[in-house]
Amino acid sequence: MILDALENAHRYLSLNEGFPKAVEFLLRPDLNELPVEKYEIDGGRVYALVAKDPGRKKEDALLETHEKYIDIQLVLAGTDEMGWKPKASCTQPTGEYDKKSDVQFFADDPDAWLPVERGFFVIFFPEDAHMPMISAGHLHKVVVKVAVDQK
Repeated sequence: MILDALENAHRYLSLNEGFPKAVEFLLRPDLNELPVEKYEIDGGRVYALVAKDPGRKKEDALLETHEKYIDIQLVLAGTDEMGWKPKASCTQPTGEYDKKSDVQFFADDPDAWLPVERGFFVIFFPEDAHMPMISAGHLHKVVVKVAVDQK
């Protein structure tokens, strides 16, 4: 898991072949004005989801993990109190891994809470269980999904 300011995103370009295109999208000057929808960046290898939603309470959320995609979650407005726990430490799955939606949920409590404010992003790798969208207010976010395997 990585937490950093968007201005430092260039430091992580070499972590995955899809990261340069993901960061290029996140640096778009019109990012704040994009409508809520899915944006294909590089076919199924890199795509973005723009969201404007009310936050959830911690007790109404579950940890989630992904196997095929890395999440780059950028907060555009509000503060997202994201929970985190190593996937290897999760012991309470609520179901099996869903290959189609690339998600598995866990009822475990996070080990850490990250107050992610406007202009900051978090990168969650497959080994990172995470609980996003925790806020008492409204959140505006972009989540870029980067395929682990770029082939």
